[in-house]
Amino acid sequence: MFLFNLLDEKTEWYPILFDTVPNILRSVAIWLTIAAAVAFLCVFFALRPEKRMKFAKIYGIAAIAYACVLGVMFLVLSFLEDGIVTLLFVPLLVLILVLGASALLLCLRRTKFTYIVAGIVSAAALVAALVCIGVNYVYGDALENNWLTADDVNTVALYISAVLLVALIIALAFVLGRKDPKGFSTRSITFAAVCIAMSFALSYLRIVKMPQGGSITIASLLPLMIYSYMFGTRKGVFAGLIYGILQAFQDTYILHPAQFLLDYPVAFSAIGLAGMFARNEKLRFPQLRFALGAILAGLGRFVAHWLSGIFAFGLFATFQPVWLYSLSYQAVYVLPDLAIAIVVGVLVFSSKSFLHEMERYAALATQPQKAEPAGEPADAAADKQTAETPVSKSEN
Repeated sequence: MFLFNLLDEKTEWYPILFDTVPNILRSVAIWLTIAAAVAFLCVFFALRPEKRMKFAKIYGIAAIAYACVLGVMFLVLSFLEDGIVTLLFVPLLVLILVLGASALLLCLRRTKFTYIVAGIVSAAALVAALVCIGVNYVYGDALENNWLTADDVNTVALYISAVLLVALIIALAFVLGRKDPKGFSTRSITFAAVCIAMSFALSYLRIVKMPQGGSITIASLLPLMIYSYMFGTRKGVFAGLIYGILQAFQDTYILHPAQFLLDYPVAFSAIGLAGMFARNEKLRFPQLRFALGAILAGLGRFVAHWLSGIFAFGLFATFQPVWLYSLSYQAVYVLPDLAIAIVVGVLVFSSKSFLHEMERYAALATQPQKAEPAGEPADAAADKQTAETPVSKSEN
């Protein structure tokens, strides 16, 4: 039953493809991004601690711009190949540009005014995209393009599921992140940009692509999980939200507004809960703290996809109950994808040098933030203080 989905003739097993111009563009983008990520890690750890933040900020600004270019390119390719209607293409294009511009603005200047402007504009772009998705669902051909009719989609259940999961994730983020520092620093925004870009690039290294969406990747969730571990669940959930929206540009299976929320922003926001045990002193080993948080975060993503499969894609359950079909379909790719991220993450967390940097940045993240003076950013002074702060020896 679980293997049936993998043996489906519509399932795509992904080596690196160079057979068409779009696949060449995708493959080149993948390898460029991997090279850029490796270069960032090498240079970052080679620099002296007091110089790392300045380098990361510059690199983060470049990563934001690069991620926007990738997002636009992939969205255009989907428009040309899959025939995304203009009603969806335009608002999604505006959304990715607005998110990129807002992130750049907050990287360069963090004031109350810029926070308000970035928040209002980003929220307006997201709401506009959701409204257009709703209009396309009611008056367009979103269902017909996926071989569905209005009777095949349980609209009420989709909305209830989306609202309940959103409320649950927000509540968990606030409860688990009650000790996290409030607000976004230049440091946290910079690392969010880098981690989102790395996860987005790794998501294109697919081992398997499923016929109704979803794929097994090479640890694409790991950068988001590490970010949550470093900066807390509140910021992790926000980074997951942005990443989920970007995922909609990669595989655009949008047939209902609530289905869009469940499969993209909500599902990947749950990954931002991976750092829930990061500062739990009762768990001795960091590998265990990471693995437990990653498992529960992955479970949240699984539930979001499972509910979407039941109430939006139930028609494809031809020979078994719809709940079981969705369960098996999601398990085929979500669980292996999660397992790969956890295995690689445990290996990464076994590195003493990595743990040293993790503890240093985690300690800085728990310090209360001060108002940013007009001259030097607060993060610069914090870097100096942190560089001089002794770090506790990590358990291995």
